[in-house]
Amino acid sequence: MSNEVITTMQLSELETPALILDSAIMDQNIQRLHDRLSQFKVTLRPHLKTNKSADVSRRIGEPGTPITVSTLKEAEYFLQHGWNDILYAVGIAANKFAHVASLMQKGARLTLVLDNTESARTLAQFCREQAITVPVLIEIDTDGHRSGVPPEAPLLLEVAGLLGRSDAESGAWLAGVMTHAGASYACTSTEAIEAMAEQERAGAVHAAQRLRSAGYAAPVVSVGSTPTAHFARSLDGVTEVRAGVYVFFDLVMRGLGVCSESDIALSVLCTVIGHQKEKGWVITDAGWMAMSRDRGTATQSVDQGYGVACNIDGQPIPDLVMIDANQEHGIICHRHDPGQTPMLPVGTLLRILPNHACSTAAQHSGYVVVAGTQDIKANWPRFSGW
Repeated sequence: MSNEVITTMQLSELETPALILDSAIMDQNIQRLHDRLSQFKVTLRPHLKTNKSADVSRRIGEPGTPITVSTLKEAEYFLQHGWNDILYAVGIAANKFAHVASLMQKGARLTLVLDNTESARTLAQFCREQAITVPVLIEIDTDGHRSGVPPEAPLLLEVAGLLGRSDAESGAWLAGVMTHAGASYACTSTEAIEAMAEQERAGAVHAAQRLRSAGYAAPVVSVGSTPTAHFARSLDGVTEVRAGVYVFFDLVMRGLGVCSESDIALSVLCTVIGHQKEKGWVITDAGWMAMSRDRGTATQSVDQGYGVACNIDGQPIPDLVMIDANQEHGIICHRHDPGQTPMLPVGTLLRILPNHACSTAAQHSGYVVVAGTQDIKANWPRFSGW
């Protein structure tokens, strides 16, 4: 059942700050990746950590389709809303085993991830004691970005040796491998993203081949990031692709060339509440509590501060950015010359495009949904936490 609340309001009637979602742009983003991956004949397992909303997720795929989550709270929530094929894509910890078992008793088909012998050993023991069968993916490090086992490392087979060889065995069994090319977020060209996508694919496929040569079925080869999903030239040997922020996009993705500013579906509505004219500052009521502290564009060729300022219709105002943020105050200024900052009247409504959609959305309890106009179509709740 949907939690969607239909309204007949306008953006100008809202109390600010508020999280605005343009569903028309979002639907185009969803269709774009769907169309791209269809040529490769792989499963899309979208990462729902970005949206944390059943209403948004239904636009991606009907309940029952495969999904990825980053918390067990997400798994619980989406299970309650009809999704049961769930990859929990963060290394499992023993203090979560009981929650995993509870979710499985409720009907979740959970797949877990780990990358070390300690976790494999304790999980296998837990599954034997509880008489439950859990598929496990070994996380592969294909780019040095964070967690995972290098594809050629002896550790890969050591971890595998603590798990069952196929789903015919009870307990924790080795279902395959997964990797995340997080280093793609630091790429500086389309060619670099394409190369990273191939590095991601090749590393994961090679790790799976090593496992199969050692007698493991390892049917799953799961890869993915929003940049590599959009620029991979080959997905040979891959069974599924994960991506999440593509649904909304953001300024980091814009800086990578994955999308344009007009593809960003998410923004924060705020109000001009004052000025510091001698500094060229326009003050708003949306600080980092509304935008987050994320400064993901700071290392890109164009630093967007805390976000790009747009008018109420979502059209960017040339060179106007949120240069700084206090808890409840945002400072808007011309990116090059404070003397050129337009002193927008107190009461003016602005929409700020975020650096990182995941972290900005996490600051809010729901989406105010529009579709290309100022008419509010619905309010969609979302959740946060663990």
